[in-house]
Amino acid sequence: MLDRSEVGKRGYLNEGFRLFHLKDSRAQVMDYHYHEFDKVILLLGGKVTYVVEGVTYFLKPWDVLLVQHNMIHRPIIDPSEPYERVVVWLGREWLQNRADPGEALDACFHTARERGFHLLRTGPERRLEYMKDLQRLEEALRSGEFGAARLADTLCQQLLIGINRDILRSRTAQEETDSYRVDPKIEEILKYIAGHLEEPLTVDSLAKRFYLSRYYLMHRFKAVSGYTVHQYISQKRLLRAGELIRSGIPVMKAAEQAGFSEYSTFLRAFQNTFHMSPREFR
Repeated sequence: MLDRSEVGKRGYLNEGFRLFHLKDSRAQVMDYHYHEFDKVILLLGGKVTYVVEGVTYFLKPWDVLLVQHNMIHRPIIDPSEPYERVVVWLGREWLQNRADPGEALDACFHTARERGFHLLRTGPERRLEYMKDLQRLEEALRSGEFGAARLADTLCQQLLIGINRDILRSRTAQEETDSYRVDPKIEEILKYIAGHLEEPLTVDSLAKRFYLSRYYLMHRFKAVSGYTVHQYISQKRLLRAGELIRSGIPVMKAAEQAGFSEYSTFLRAFQNTFHMSPREFR
Protein backbone atom coordinates (compact mmCIF):
# COMPACT_ATOMS: atom_id res chain seq x y z
CA MET A 1 0.00 0.00 0.00
CA LEU A 2 1.22 3.52 -0.77
CA ASP A 3 2.45 5.79 1.96
CA ARG A 4 0.45 8.92 1.21
CA SER A 5 2.91 11.02 3.19
CA GLU A 6 5.35 10.46 0.32
CA VAL A 7 3.17 10.54 -2.80
CA GLY A 8 -0.23 12.24 -2.90
CA LYS A 9 -2.42 14.60 -4.88
CA ARG A 10 -1.86 18.29 -4.19
CA GLY A 11 -4.22 21.12 -5.06
CA TYR A 12 -7.69 21.36 -6.56
CA LEU A 13 -8.65 23.40 -9.59
CA ASN A 14 -12.30 24.34 -10.05
CA GLU A 15 -11.71 27.14 -12.58
CA GLY A 16 -10.35 26.92 -16.09
CA PHE A 17 -6.97 28.18 -14.92
CA ARG A 18 -5.36 29.89 -11.92
CA LEU A 19 -2.27 32.03 -11.56
CA PHE A 20 -0.17 32.30 -8.41
CA HIS A 21 2.64 34.82 -7.94
CA LEU A 22 4.47 33.59 -4.86
CA LYS A 23 7.53 34.72 -2.92
CA ASP A 24 8.72 32.80 0.12
CA SER A 25 11.52 33.85 2.43
CA ARG A 26 11.31 30.53 4.24
CA ALA A 27 11.88 27.34 2.34
CA GLN A 28 9.04 24.85 2.56
CA VAL A 29 9.76 21.15 2.61
CA MET A 30 7.38 19.53 0.13
CA ASP A 31 6.73 15.86 -0.45
CA TYR A 32 6.45 14.16 -3.83
CA HIS A 33 3.03 14.84 -5.28
CA TYR A 34 1.04 15.09 -8.49
CA HIS A 35 -1.85 17.11 -9.92
CA GLU A 36 -4.83 16.29 -12.08
CA PHE A 37 -4.19 19.49 -14.01
CA ASP A 38 -1.21 20.71 -16.03
CA LYS A 39 1.19 23.18 -14.44
CA VAL A 40 3.61 25.83 -15.72
CA ILE A 41 6.28 27.11 -13.34
CA LEU A 42 8.30 30.24 -14.17
CA LEU A 43 11.16 30.88 -11.77
CA LEU A 44 11.73 34.57 -11.03
CA GLY A 45 14.28 34.31 -8.24
CA GLY A 46 15.89 32.01 -5.73
CA LYS A 47 17.59 28.65 -5.84
CA VAL A 48 15.37 25.66 -6.47
CA THR A 49 15.83 22.17 -7.82
CA TYR A 50 12.88 20.23 -9.21
CA VAL A 51 12.68 16.46 -9.46
CA VAL A 52 10.18 15.40 -12.14
CA GLU A 53 9.73 11.69 -12.78
CA GLY A 54 13.26 10.87 -11.66
CA VAL A 55 15.02 13.71 -13.54
CA THR A 56 16.56 16.49 -11.44
CA TYR A 57 16.42 20.01 -12.92
CA PHE A 58 18.56 22.89 -11.65
CA LEU A 59 16.49 25.98 -12.39
CA LYS A 60 17.76 29.47 -13.22
CA PRO A 61 15.70 32.70 -13.20
CA TRP A 62 13.18 32.78 -16.07
CA ASP A 63 13.38 29.06 -16.67
CA VAL A 64 10.05 27.48 -17.55
CA LEU A 65 9.21 24.06 -16.13
CA LEU A 66 6.33 22.09 -17.66
CA VAL A 67 4.70 19.54 -15.37
CA GLN A 68 1.95 17.53 -17.05
CA HIS A 69 -0.96 16.08 -15.09
CA ASN A 70 -0.22 12.94 -13.06
CA MET A 71 3.54 13.48 -13.18
CA ILE A 72 5.14 12.87 -9.79
CA HIS A 73 7.39 15.77 -8.82
CA ARG A 74 8.87 17.70 -5.95
CA PRO A 75 10.73 21.01 -5.46
CA ILE A 76 13.86 21.17 -3.31
CA ILE A 77 14.26 24.77 -2.16
CA ASP A 78 17.49 26.41 -1.00
CA PRO A 79 16.58 28.69 1.93
CA SER A 80 19.56 31.01 1.38
CA GLU A 81 17.57 33.18 -1.08
CA PRO A 82 13.87 34.19 -1.34
CA TYR A 83 12.05 31.84 -3.70
CA GLU A 84 9.88 33.79 -6.18
CA ARG A 85 7.91 32.18 -8.99
CA VAL A 86 4.77 32.37 -11.06
CA VAL A 87 2.77 29.16 -11.20
CA VAL A 88 -0.12 28.64 -13.63
CA TRP A 89 -2.56 25.76 -13.11
CA LEU A 90 -4.33 24.74 -16.31
CA GLY A 91 -7.53 22.70 -16.37
CA ARG A 92 -7.53 19.96 -18.96
CA GLU A 93 -11.08 20.72 -20.09
CA TRP A 94 -10.22 24.42 -20.44
CA LEU A 95 -7.24 23.46 -22.62
CA GLN A 96 -9.30 21.08 -24.76
CA ASN A 97 -12.03 23.68 -25.34
CA ARG A 98 -9.46 26.18 -26.64
CA ALA A 99 -7.65 23.82 -28.99
CA ASP A 100 -7.69 24.33 -32.75
CA PRO A 101 -7.41 21.44 -35.23
CA GLY A 102 -3.81 20.28 -35.12
CA GLU A 103 -2.86 22.99 -32.64
CA ALA A 104 -3.60 21.97 -29.05
CA LEU A 105 -2.54 24.44 -26.36
CA ASP A 106 -1.24 21.57 -24.24
CA ALA A 107 1.02 20.31 -27.05
CA CYS A 108 4.02 21.68 -25.15
CA PHE A 109 3.31 19.29 -22.26
CA HIS A 110 3.04 16.31 -24.61
CA THR A 111 6.26 17.33 -26.36
CA ALA A 112 8.06 17.59 -23.02
CA ARG A 113 6.80 14.14 -22.00
CA GLU A 114 7.84 12.59 -25.31
CA ARG A 115 11.32 14.09 -25.01
CA GLY A 116 11.58 13.10 -21.38
CA PHE A 117 12.75 16.65 -20.69
CA HIS A 118 10.57 19.32 -19.07
CA LEU A 119 12.79 22.38 -18.72
CA LEU A 120 12.56 25.28 -21.18
CA ARG A 121 15.33 27.90 -21.07
CA THR A 122 14.98 30.91 -23.35
CA GLY A 123 17.18 33.86 -24.33
CA PRO A 124 16.98 37.43 -22.99
CA GLU A 125 14.56 38.63 -25.69
CA ARG A 126 11.99 35.95 -24.85
CA ARG A 127 12.36 36.55 -21.12
CA LEU A 128 11.25 40.15 -21.68
CA GLU A 129 8.22 38.89 -23.60
CA TYR A 130 7.34 36.47 -20.81
CA MET A 131 7.62 39.32 -18.31
CA LYS A 132 5.22 41.48 -20.33
CA ASP A 133 2.76 38.60 -20.84
CA LEU A 134 2.70 37.80 -17.13
CA GLN A 135 2.27 41.44 -16.09
CA ARG A 136 -0.68 41.89 -18.43
CA LEU A 137 -2.23 38.60 -17.30
CA GLU A 138 -1.90 39.50 -13.62
CA GLU A 139 -3.39 42.95 -14.26
CA ALA A 140 -6.36 41.45 -16.11
CA LEU A 141 -7.00 38.95 -13.31
CA ARG A 142 -7.01 41.78 -10.73
CA SER A 143 -9.15 44.10 -12.85
CA GLY A 144 -12.85 44.68 -12.40
CA GLU A 145 -13.24 46.45 -15.74
CA PHE A 146 -15.51 45.36 -18.54
CA GLY A 147 -14.28 42.23 -20.30
CA ALA A 148 -11.46 41.59 -17.80
CA ALA A 149 -12.23 37.88 -17.44
CA ARG A 150 -12.29 37.32 -21.21
CA LEU A 151 -9.09 39.34 -21.59
CA ALA A 152 -7.38 37.23 -18.91
CA ASP A 153 -8.53 34.07 -20.69
CA THR A 154 -7.06 35.35 -23.95
CA LEU A 155 -3.79 36.41 -22.31
CA CYS A 156 -3.36 32.99 -20.72
CA GLN A 157 -3.79 31.43 -24.15
CA GLN A 158 -1.22 33.89 -25.52
CA LEU A 159 1.27 32.81 -22.85
CA LEU A 160 0.78 29.17 -23.81
CA ILE A 161 1.13 29.92 -27.51
CA GLY A 162 4.52 31.48 -26.78
CA ILE A 163 5.62 28.45 -24.74
CA ASN A 164 4.51 26.09 -27.50
CA ARG A 165 6.42 28.07 -30.11
CA ASP A 166 9.55 28.09 -27.95
CA ILE A 167 9.51 24.38 -27.26
CA LEU A 168 8.90 23.57 -30.93
CA ARG A 169 12.03 25.60 -31.72
CA SER A 170 13.85 23.15 -29.40
CA ARG A 171 14.78 26.00 -27.10
CA THR A 172 15.35 23.80 -24.09
CA ALA A 173 18.26 23.36 -21.69
CA GLN A 174 18.81 19.74 -22.65
CA GLU A 175 22.12 20.54 -24.31
CA GLU A 176 23.35 22.22 -21.11
CA THR A 177 24.53 19.26 -19.08
CA ASP A 178 24.73 21.30 -15.88
CA SER A 179 20.99 22.08 -16.04
CA TYR A 180 19.85 18.60 -15.08
CA ARG A 181 20.94 15.25 -13.73
CA VAL A 182 19.62 11.87 -14.76
CA ASP A 183 20.53 8.26 -14.13
CA PRO A 184 20.32 6.62 -17.59
CA LYS A 185 19.53 3.18 -16.20
CA ILE A 186 16.75 4.41 -13.89
CA GLU A 187 15.37 6.56 -16.72
CA GLU A 188 15.25 3.45 -18.90
CA ILE A 189 13.43 1.55 -16.14
CA LEU A 190 10.90 4.37 -15.64
CA LYS A 191 10.10 4.36 -19.35
CA TYR A 192 9.73 0.59 -19.31
CA ILE A 193 7.34 0.74 -16.35
CA ALA A 194 5.24 3.42 -18.09
CA GLY A 195 4.89 1.25 -21.17
CA HIS A 196 4.16 -2.03 -19.38
CA LEU A 197 1.84 -1.16 -16.50
CA GLU A 198 -0.64 -3.84 -17.57
CA GLU A 199 2.02 -6.53 -17.17
CA PRO A 200 3.38 -8.09 -13.95
CA LEU A 201 6.04 -5.75 -12.59
CA THR A 202 8.15 -6.62 -9.55
CA VAL A 203 11.55 -5.65 -8.20
CA ASP A 204 12.86 -9.09 -9.10
CA SER A 205 11.55 -9.03 -12.68
CA LEU A 206 12.92 -5.52 -13.29
CA ALA A 207 16.29 -6.40 -11.77
CA LYS A 208 16.53 -9.43 -14.02
CA ARG A 209 15.49 -7.55 -17.17
CA PHE A 210 17.96 -4.71 -16.60
CA TYR A 211 20.81 -6.87 -15.30
CA LEU A 212 20.92 -5.30 -11.84
CA SER A 213 21.05 -6.78 -8.40
CA ARG A 214 17.81 -6.56 -6.46
CA TYR A 215 19.45 -4.54 -3.69
CA TYR A 216 21.10 -2.08 -6.08
CA LEU A 217 17.84 -1.49 -7.97
CA MET A 218 15.88 -0.82 -4.79
CA HIS A 219 18.56 1.46 -3.36
CA ARG A 220 19.26 3.38 -6.57
CA PHE A 221 15.60 3.78 -7.55
CA LYS A 222 14.79 5.30 -4.17
CA ALA A 223 17.85 7.58 -4.29
CA VAL A 224 17.06 8.90 -7.77
CA SER A 225 13.27 9.12 -7.70
CA GLY A 226 12.52 9.53 -4.00
CA TYR A 227 10.11 6.62 -3.75
CA THR A 228 10.27 2.85 -3.80
CA VAL A 229 9.74 0.73 -6.90
CA HIS A 230 6.49 -0.65 -5.45
CA GLN A 231 5.15 2.81 -4.56
CA TYR A 232 5.93 4.18 -8.00
CA ILE A 233 4.30 1.28 -9.87
CA SER A 234 1.21 1.33 -7.63
CA GLN A 235 0.72 5.07 -8.02
CA LYS A 236 1.15 4.99 -11.79
CA ARG A 237 -1.34 2.13 -12.08
CA LEU A 238 -3.90 4.04 -10.04
CA LEU A 239 -3.44 7.16 -12.14
CA ARG A 240 -3.75 5.10 -15.33
CA ALA A 241 -6.94 3.48 -14.01
CA GLY A 242 -8.35 6.92 -13.18
CA GLU A 243 -7.65 8.15 -16.71
CA LEU A 244 -9.37 5.09 -18.20
CA ILE A 245 -12.40 5.40 -15.92
CA ARG A 246 -12.89 9.05 -16.82
CA SER A 247 -12.63 8.17 -20.51
CA GLY A 248 -15.63 5.85 -20.12
CA ILE A 249 -13.94 2.46 -19.65
CA PRO A 250 -15.87 0.23 -17.17
CA VAL A 251 -14.25 0.18 -13.75
CA MET A 252 -13.27 -3.50 -13.71
CA LYS A 253 -11.87 -3.27 -17.24
CA ALA A 254 -9.90 -0.14 -16.31
CA ALA A 255 -8.41 -1.87 -13.27
CA GLU A 256 -7.36 -4.83 -15.43
CA GLN A 257 -5.85 -2.63 -18.15
CA ALA A 258 -3.92 -0.68 -15.50
CA GLY A 259 -2.29 -3.86 -14.24
CA PHE A 260 -4.32 -4.80 -11.15
CA SER A 261 -4.75 -8.56 -10.97
CA GLU A 262 -7.15 -8.44 -8.01
CA TYR A 263 -10.16 -6.12 -8.08
CA SER A 264 -10.44 -5.96 -4.28
CA THR A 265 -6.83 -4.76 -4.02
CA PHE A 266 -7.53 -2.13 -6.66
CA LEU A 267 -10.63 -0.84 -4.83
CA ARG A 268 -8.83 -0.46 -1.52
CA ALA A 269 -5.86 1.30 -3.10
CA PHE A 270 -8.11 3.55 -5.21
CA GLN A 271 -10.20 4.68 -2.24
CA ASN A 272 -7.10 5.25 -0.09
CA THR A 273 -5.58 7.41 -2.81
CA PHE A 274 -8.56 9.35 -4.19
CA HIS A 275 -10.83 9.21 -1.09
CA MET A 276 -13.79 8.15 -3.21
CA SER A 277 -15.01 5.12 -5.10
CA PRO A 278 -14.14 4.67 -8.79
CA ARG A 279 -17.76 5.38 -9.75
CA GLU A 280 -17.77 8.64 -7.77
CA PHE A 281 -14.43 9.53 -9.35
CA ARG A 282 -15.91 9.17 -12.82
